[in-house]
Amino acid sequence: MQNRTFGRVSVTLPSLNEPGIYLSNVRSLEGGRGTVQDFTYADADLRTLDLADAHLITGRVTGLHAQRTQFTGVRIDSVEFADSDLGAAQWTDSKLSRVVFRNCKLLGAALRGVTLDNVLFEGCKLDYATFDQVRAVGPLAFSQCVLSEATFDGCDLGGAVFDDCVLRLTEFGRGKYQGCDLRGSDLSALRGVGSLAGVVIDRAQQTQLAEALAAELGVTYGEDLDDDR
Repeated sequence: MQNRTFGRVSVTLPSLNEPGIYLSNVRSLEGGRGTVQDFTYADADLRTLDLADAHLITGRVTGLHAQRTQFTGVRIDSVEFADSDLGAAQWTDSKLSRVVFRNCKLLGAALRGVTLDNVLFEGCKLDYATFDQVRAVGPLAFSQCVLSEATFDGCDLGGAVFDDCVLRLTEFGRGKYQGCDLRGSDLSALRGVGSLAGVVIDRAQQTQLAEALAAELGVTYGEDLDDDR
C-alpha cells in the first residue's frame, strides 16, 4: 500500500494500481443492493447525485460535476475522487476509509456525523464548508487546500494535519484538537483560537496565533488611542 506523510501523520492511500485489481467503467454510482465495487466513474454532469445506505468499494471518480450531492449513511472504502465539483455536498452519518479527494471543489459542503480514517484532501477548495461532529479515527490530512471561512464544530481532529492550507477566517469551535498539526499554514486569521489547546505548531507561528487572538478579543492598542487625540 502507498502512504503519504505530512509531518507526523502518514495517510494510507487507496490501493487502485496493485496487481489483480481491475476497474470497470460504470454509468452510475447506484449499484445493486447499494454496492458498487471495482469501478471507474468518469466525466458525469449531474443535476443531483443522491446516495443513501450505499457502499462504494475500490474505485476512481474523475471529472464528476454535480450541482447537488447528498450522501446519507454511505460507506466509502479505497476510492479516489479527482478533478471533480461536488457542489454544496451534504454528507451525513457516513464513513470514509482510505479515500483521497484531489483537486476537488466542495464549496459550502456540510459534513455531519462523518467518520474519517486515512483520508486525504489535496489541492481542494473547501471554502465555507461546515464540519459538524466529524471524527478522525485515523490519519486525516488537508494539504494545500483552501478552507476560507470553513467551520469545525464538535469535531475530534487529534489525528489531523493542515499542511500549507489557507485558513482565512476558518473557525474552530468546541471539539478535541489536541495533537492536531497546524505547522506550515498561516494561523494569523484563525477564529476560535481558544479551542485549540494542545495543537502542534512551529515556534514561528506563535506570533500568528497571538495576532489571531488579539483580533478575536477585539483589543485596542494604546498607541492607537494616542493617535485619536
